[in-house]
Amino acid sequence: MSHIIISLPETAGVSLSSVQQWLETSIDQGSAEVHSVKLPDFKVATLDSLVAQSEELSKLDGQLYSSIGKVEEILDSIGGKVNKTDIYDDLEKFNWNGGRFRLNKSTDELIKMISSQGLQLDADLRNQYQSYITAKSNLNNVERKQNGDLSVKSLHDIVKKDDYIDSEHLTTIFLAVPNSLVKEFYNTYETASPFVVPRSARLLNSDSEFHLFAVTLFKKYESEFLHAARENKWIPRNFKYSESTIEGLRNEYSQAKKDEFILKNDLLRLTKEAFTEIFLCWSHIKFLRVFIESVLRYGLPPNFYCFVLKPKHLDAAKKELIEKFGYLGGKSGANDDLHEYAGIVDTDYEPFVIYTV
Repeated sequence: MSHIIISLPETAGVSLSSVQQWLETSIDQGSAEVHSVKLPDFKVATLDSLVAQSEELSKLDGQLYSSIGKVEEILDSIGGKVNKTDIYDDLEKFNWNGGRFRLNKSTDELIKMISSQGLQLDADLRNQYQSYITAKSNLNNVERKQNGDLSVKSLHDIVKKDDYIDSEHLTTIFLAVPNSLVKEFYNTYETASPFVVPRSARLLNSDSEFHLFAVTLFKKYESEFLHAARENKWIPRNFKYSESTIEGLRNEYSQAKKDEFILKNDLLRLTKEAFTEIFLCWSHIKFLRVFIESVLRYGLPPNFYCFVLKPKHLDAAKKELIEKFGYLGGKSGANDDLHEYAGIVDTDYEPFVIYTV
């Protein structure tokens, strides 16, 4: 759904009602929704400061609008939804929130206040999202250990205490051997390194891809044996048997699932809040930008009309607006003092202040 926000100098029509009537009856053959927006009389400083603020607002407008899109992406990724109807209503019937953003502040102070709130919430949300992604990745890894083949699967329910030897001189190595290499393994593992205990290979488990073996050898030659194992495409499984390790691995899945569940719910709540709050900040930045661009374009005092349009055909509506108000050329109604700023006043939106959302 697309909207158009425009401001027109009062010289563009006899009255607010006459301009609104033309918009309602002419744009999109009379099918466009037209909403008049009354902006406050903000505390403006010099024209030089307004030009600097115009550039800053352009940047912030894009940043916060991008943040809204990011919030939607996050919501979609975790199965959340927002009521966009309320958001569209807030845009179409915009009313400055003087309780949050008090009008006794200068435009420069308002810009800093609004942007800091919106951008801080965006940063908080991104950090929370990254925490959730980490928890989800951890859960996926644990599930892979639970359900994967013997080259990755957790061994806590497979290896028994009697399968593991750990003495002063001897140790046990666990290997996932591809099924196609089992015969070769039996023929060569005893000579893969010095001091492998003869006939120590014990088959512990198998699946459609691998056989899991335990091999006993002298600790002194463990690294040499592991190197040879990798050379022969036998996959060493880094597993040291201990009761605490076994218990930890058994609890790993339930803890990972719990962490992911908690962080997902926290993220869902924060994302819904962020969508509303960042949109609020963005809309106030947007209309503050409309005000400042209108002052720069049309001059002081700030006598202009502001409208939000919801056309069915965006390009056609813009064309009709240009045809009707193109004569303004960004100059009609402007003070002569603005001529020196003509090259830097939001020239992308000539011939009058117009933004598409």
